[in-house]
Amino acid sequence: MTSDRSVLSVLGELVVDMLPEAAAGAGQHGTTPHYVARPGGNALNVAVAAGRLGVPVRLLARLGTGPLAVGLRRHVELAGVDLAGLLPATEPVSLALVGLGPDGSPDYGFHVQGAADWQWTDEELAAVLPSGTAILHVGSISSWTPPGCEAIARLVEQVAADGRALVSVDPNIRPMLADGPVGTALGNSAASVRARLDRLLSRADIVKVSAEDLAWLEPDSAGDLDGTALRWADRGAALVLLTDGGAPLRIARPGRELLRREPPRVTVADTVGAGDSLAAGLFAGLLDAGITTRAALEELPDEQLLPIVDDAALVAALNCTREGADPPTREELEAARR
Repeated sequence: MTSDRSVLSVLGELVVDMLPEAAAGAGQHGTTPHYVARPGGNALNVAVAAGRLGVPVRLLARLGTGPLAVGLRRHVELAGVDLAGLLPATEPVSLALVGLGPDGSPDYGFHVQGAADWQWTDEELAAVLPSGTAILHVGSISSWTPPGCEAIARLVEQVAADGRALVSVDPNIRPMLADGPVGTALGNSAASVRARLDRLLSRADIVKVSAEDLAWLEPDSAGDLDGTALRWADRGAALVLLTDGGAPLRIARPGRELLRREPPRVTVADTVGAGDSLAAGLFAGLLDAGITTRAALEELPDEQLLPIVDDAALVAALNCTREGADPPTREELEAARR
């Protein structure tokens, strides 16, 4: 990947999602359900979705050991993602056991103790971040889990201070890992996770946050999503996207009226990777429009931003029509537009 290209750099974890195969049943006694191993994790999903949309993208991830690592790497490669950001690691790959609710919403059980994803150092990050980065996207578990979250925060602060790229943050809270016994074992607590995210959000140019995340981060704000979106925009971000499942997407920008967009109506297989696909669609649209600086993002008129957001919502909707995180290609997106 040459340094003169505008690159989307996505930093975060790799997770293998074990998804239930309903058609296979659970065995004679209901005790042996079938699962399919699918590559996942916020960062991998965003990078793969962006790659399928034709975006120059590098995934910055620590690739752990074991047989599952081969499939993760191949999945990324097939999407056209630059592999130079994959750092070989000696720790294991993260694993998530996924259950699906009646509406297709996922329920997770994580096996992530001592995983490769949480061990970033300053030196490792400096070695894999491409000089042509135009957007740096961070978030999810690795961004608020020690010890690596400290190195990630320092990188975000450096990139923001240099003004060399837009910084995007997605909290993507997983309550089981952020608090309680499992969170404690990882070095997390509700207070520490909120403090670590505040540090990142204070440097963010773009924030994508879900209503589900807000219910955990700010329980008292759940009844006023409009006001919360505007307040989050006033925290420093140039653009805040607040998702709420199939409800309207809220778009907040400092000093401007709140905007809402209805997501496309589709038959949902499940919603795994929907938010990640939306983020990738947003980044693709911004890079296509040449929006690579804070000033350009602030000056972008609503009439140009809204079609970009609509496309991003369509990318997410198409992902939801298929099982697991399986975002569309650019050709599929263009066909769906028609």
